[in-house]
Amino acid sequence: MATVSSSGASLSKPLNPSISSPKNPNIFNLWNPQLKRVKYPQTLSLKSPSISHLFIKPLKAQQSHISSTTITSLFTGIVEEVGKIKQLGYDNPDSFTMKIKANLILEDINLGDSISVNGTCLTVADFDKQLCEFSVGLAPETLRKTSLIELEQGSIVNLERALRPTTRMGGHFVQGHVDGTGQIVELKPEGDSLWVKVKTSKEILRYIVPKGFIAVDGTSLTVVDVFIEEDCFNFMLVAYTQQNVVIPMKKVGQKVNLEVDILGKYVERLLSSGFVNAIKSS
Repeated sequence: MATVSSSGASLSKPLNPSISSPKNPNIFNLWNPQLKRVKYPQTLSLKSPSISHLFIKPLKAQQSHISSTTITSLFTGIVEEVGKIKQLGYDNPDSFTMKIKANLILEDINLGDSISVNGTCLTVADFDKQLCEFSVGLAPETLRKTSLIELEQGSIVNLERALRPTTRMGGHFVQGHVDGTGQIVELKPEGDSLWVKVKTSKEILRYIVPKGFIAVDGTSLTVVDVFIEEDCFNFMLVAYTQQNVVIPMKKVGQKVNLEVDILGKYVERLLSSGFVNAIKSS
């Protein structure tokens, strides 16, 4: 279920191990206390370029995380902040760039960081803390497979930074690798909650189960029912979630990004590989 967390990651104490002579010189025969320490040159601190030059100088080609099977970043589906699209489009024929206005996300941002934008893992290409904005590049495959192509200037998007080892796991494992899109077919209020019904392809629907997890525009949600005949599933948003994610702002007919629970894919792969039969016969 989706909530919003505003707490930062806790800081761990710096390690300061003391070097002591090994107890067994026969084993640690390479240790020599007389060796002089090697002095390494100081690391240069590079200042990030101003984002105002983003649409003047062409960006280097951005790699899309969406088609990779290697887990390089991980998210929880707990939306940290809702950002606003400030500018987007092709700054040259081969580079589609999106500039997003945000606050919390910029607190500890670095070039190359992974940010989930409506559930799509994107790489920070530039940022400006004074202007409260950062930019990401979108590969052609990302534009084809996600709903980000429908965004325009002023659109609202869900934002989440990549998970850290010290972060509380409040949702479920979300990779930011969008499996495809779904279309909102029904928005039905009940009390202060909101029922949302989404239609998607059979290929995606087969991984969706009642009471299972699904990431919708990067928001970790619990599936209520699956309607096989209609190629649909639904979920419910409580009042707090409605106020902190973008889904309720969308209308019937609009698309949402979908990422199914990765565990279902692993189970399917194991079953199809004959792993279970191999265990039974052993």
